Amino acid sequence: MNKPKIGFVGVGRMGANMARRLSDQGYTIAAVYDHHQPLAEELSNELGASAAARLSEVTAASDVIFTVVTDDASMREIFTGEDSLLVGAEGRTFINCATVSPESQQVAAEAADKAGANTLAASMASSITQARDGTLYLMVGGEKAVFDSNKKLLEDISSSLKFVGAVGDAAKFKALVNMVMNINTAALAEGLGLGAALGLDLDMLREVFSQTGANSRVLETDGDDMVSREHECYFSSSHAAKDSGIANKIAEGAGVDVPLSRATEAQYRKLIDLELGELDKSAVAELTFPGRAGKK
Repeated sequence: MNKPKIGFVGVGRMGANMARRLSDQGYTIAAVYDHHQPLAEELSNELGASAAARLSEVTAASDVIFTVVTDDASMREIFTGEDSLLVGAEGRTFINCATVSPESQQVAAEAADKAGANTLAASMASSITQARDGTLYLMVGGEKAVFDSNKKLLEDISSSLKFVGAVGDAAKFKALVNMVMNINTAALAEGLGLGAALGLDLDMLREVFSQTGANSRVLETDGDDMVSREHECYFSSSHAAKDSGIANKIAEGAGVDVPLSRATEAQYRKLIDLELGELDKSAVAELTFPGRAGKK
């Protein structure tokens, strides 16, 4: 069976590495598009793809189009208007990977259906390294038949692939994953910051955390960085604020109070106000360690 031609819209850190992975797996990356045209041109030169100047050019060149955009507004933009991805989209499949609201995923899927195209929401619980290595954790929503027909493609970029139900459900799962992750990250920053204020040995404190109920995945990924102030960006603080905000709006709609998540969003928005939003989420420790006061 011939492999589909692939297009990408949004080729920042995640999208570009996904494209590289699929190219390594023998897929033709036919076209790439990004608001920041130099990113598209650089990747197109690397992979032998077309650097599309218009969204409709990506659709025309591709069988399957991955979208990896920033937020709800970006999702609306690429699926509406005279030069959207839906121009000439009949028979195409869109795989939307952005962390956006369930409503945004649903609206995009309905618009694609009217244009004769298929849609999957493939929410990613992973980062840049996993995108490049093809070890993403994917939570996929949409029609089961569409999922099944694209399963091999999705397996080529993932190590864990879960079909979770409707398009909007994928966004709900992802929102809750990031809600809990962000809370854990903010809590770890407070615990380590308090330990520093008490003069404790932070290496020993992290070891104790790892062997007790204080253990968490973020202790493993972010603990050292919080202490050393190495906040190279894998998942930005600005994205953490956005994603906690998505979860908090979902909770509000469900009539559920989530005070920890609201406090976590507030911490990450404080980092944005301090112009530290493009640092990794571990930078929340800049607000909790003595003597830092949010200043690098």
